[in-house]
Amino acid sequence: MGLQSDDPGGNGLRAAARRFPALGSEIGALLARDENFRGLCDDLAAAEEALAAAEQLPEYLRTARRREYEELIKDLAEEIAEALERANIFPISRSPKY
Repeated sequence: MGLQSDDPGGNGLRAAARRFPALGSEIGALLARDENFRGLCDDLAAAEEALAAAEQLPEYLRTARRREYEELIKDLAEEIAEALERANIFPISRSPKY
């Protein structure tokens, strides 16, 4: 579902930053070094665009599509939150015990 653009990470960065506004710099740093994270953010942006486009569908399709995209967005946001948490975990090196 990832979208390609002339601004790599641009749409994904904006989508993730809307969900996690206090973590903008962490999101940008992780986007720069983690292709999988970049894909999650791009998928989030694409799902948000699809949700907005669902408003143009006939009523008999709109409700079901809206629910599907809302659930997908929720799942992607959770995955992004988990990736951000993992990225902030630094292993503590312990001194060897003699």
